[in-house]
Amino acid sequence: MNFNYSEEQLLIAASAKDFAEQYIRPNIMEWDEAQTFPVELFKKAGQMGFMGIFVNEKYGGSGLGYHEYIAIIEEISKVDPSIGLSVAAHNSLCTGHIYYFGNEAQKQKWLPKLTSAEWIGAWGLTEHNTGSDAGGMNTTAVKDGDYYVLNGAKNFITHGKSGDVAVVIARTGNKGDSRGMSAFVIEKGTPGFTSGKKEDKLGMRASETAELVFDNCRVHKDNMLGEEGEGFVQSLKVLDGGRISIGALSLGIAKGAYEASLKYSKERHQFGKPISSFQGISFKLADMATEIEASELLLHKAASKKNAGERMTTIGAMSKMYASEVCVKVANDAVQIHGGYGYTKEFPVEKFYRDSKLCTIGEGTTEIQKLVIARNILK
Repeated sequence: MNFNYSEEQLLIAASAKDFAEQYIRPNIMEWDEAQTFPVELFKKAGQMGFMGIFVNEKYGGSGLGYHEYIAIIEEISKVDPSIGLSVAAHNSLCTGHIYYFGNEAQKQKWLPKLTSAEWIGAWGLTEHNTGSDAGGMNTTAVKDGDYYVLNGAKNFITHGKSGDVAVVIARTGNKGDSRGMSAFVIEKGTPGFTSGKKEDKLGMRASETAELVFDNCRVHKDNMLGEEGEGFVQSLKVLDGGRISIGALSLGIAKGAYEASLKYSKERHQFGKPISSFQGISFKLADMATEIEASELLLHKAASKKNAGERMTTIGAMSKMYASEVCVKVANDAVQIHGGYGYTKEFPVEKFYRDSKLCTIGEGTTEIQKLVIARNILK
């Protein structure tokens, strides 16, 4: 196994780093405190090829693999995880679902607008009373001639207000039936499709999270991805790749917090010497570095399987679970290393700490990942 990035991959990572430093870093706290979702920034990301990373070039995508995808999300998230989250959600959920399960006409219709970020994408599975139990969803799609009529609501949806198009999973059969749900592409402006409450969050505040509401929303059958009843099974496959996304986001947070801590520990002096010379601090840094390395290796193993088209449900769940738990631990230790300054907005670790927790919840909680892993290893 080759553990080194190729020259091309290093260039891609460098371009993502430059993008983050130039366009994101100057605005981090302004966007965070105002909870601004900077739509124009994502247009620039589209120009850089970051909004259709693994989509074929004939649809306007970059045609890259998952190793490059990890590199881009990681570099952006080292600067601002909330922007990394939105780039990841746009790529792996909405765009990914259409790319992997849409027919040619659907791909031609929607992918060029998504890969260029002319349109921002959203993806709706979670509901108010069905988080981990997605199969119990209440949103329905009832067939009426050539249309389906959707009623219900989705919540905790990234880009729920600002998204121009959403892939939405709705129940077309019996509740709890894994073959009783279907996926629809719904454009903003469709009658009966509106946005609801925007969430006021602990972290990831520049990444918009809001409700999607459906009130007798009529969607043509041509907007269904795949066949009726395939939506939930498709979603599980989309989430397999999405776990790499959240793992890469977690890796970026952990590296950002670690690098800030390493720098601070060398500059901060107590008792006449840098605090990095004290065992209590140096051992924390050693643990951080080791756990980050392990996270990275797990993620790239999952990426290798995804690129090869191999089944990667178990390793994907492992990489997401481990990387997300590590990023919370590293962010926590980063605040501790900074002491009182770590609790202020003057230093970046305060924001990494707030942003990190989402990673153990989004796209499947740590507990759900353990359930997935346990089921697969016990088969």
